[in-house]
Amino acid sequence: MSRFINLEFADGSDNQLQPEQKALVKDEAYYLAEARTAFENGNFEQGLRFYSKVLEYNPKNAAAWTGQVRMLVELGEFREAKLWADKALERFPNEPELLAAKAVALGRSGDLQGALAFSDASIEERGDTPYVWLARGDVLLARAEPRADYCFEKALLLAPRDWFIAWLAARIRFYYEQFVLSLKLIQQAVELNPGNFLLWLEQGHCQQAIGLVGAAEISFTQARQLNPRSEEADHALFRISQAGLLARLRGKLRELFKR
Repeated sequence: MSRFINLEFADGSDNQLQPEQKALVKDEAYYLAEARTAFENGNFEQGLRFYSKVLEYNPKNAAAWTGQVRMLVELGEFREAKLWADKALERFPNEPELLAAKAVALGRSGDLQGALAFSDASIEERGDTPYVWLARGDVLLARAEPRADYCFEKALLLAPRDWFIAWLAARIRFYYEQFVLSLKLIQQAVELNPGNFLLWLEQGHCQQAIGLVGAAEISFTQARQLNPRSEEADHALFRISQAGLLARLRGKLRELFKR
């Protein structure tokens, strides 16, 4: 079922607050902050809902429209991201980050020519933000172009010591299976924000992808310590323990056959 049913503006029927809730003002700014927090915690479904709530209060909030497209991209729903970007661009045809987000959706969908065209347009609209350059790098990686490295460097220069941008860059590298480069970026993010369990979790995934199983186990353990309720950290540790058990069994079998 299309997400447009959920993303269209609600009729306000769910805004009937109980008396004890009325002290907290849940307005456009509140939901925009909640959406950002959800994004930073990797809760992309939740972020999608919060950006939708922002638009209930202000349909002219371009950041919320762009945020919805970016959440859909993170969820791997590239077709929906493209459709929602088209809907948003009817209102904001010259919004750089919106153009950039559509470029990413197109690139990951396989429309490499269209992706480059929209990425070019985002830069031509004086789009000189970290995300515009991250999106440019995403598109160039989809096209297997070495110029992508410059784009990531540019994004990091525009946001020095910003763990969020380093994390986003790491996620893009990981998507394109550039695990060593992804690990380098996620390590930067961990150094800048060591208390974020999600960074340790994704660092573990990078380490595991390149065979650093012991280091990955440490990262997953740290993630679980920071967030004991993280099912993903539990599952990651379980998978590592199972892989270790199988490796030991294979080793014993090899010893038996050698005798």
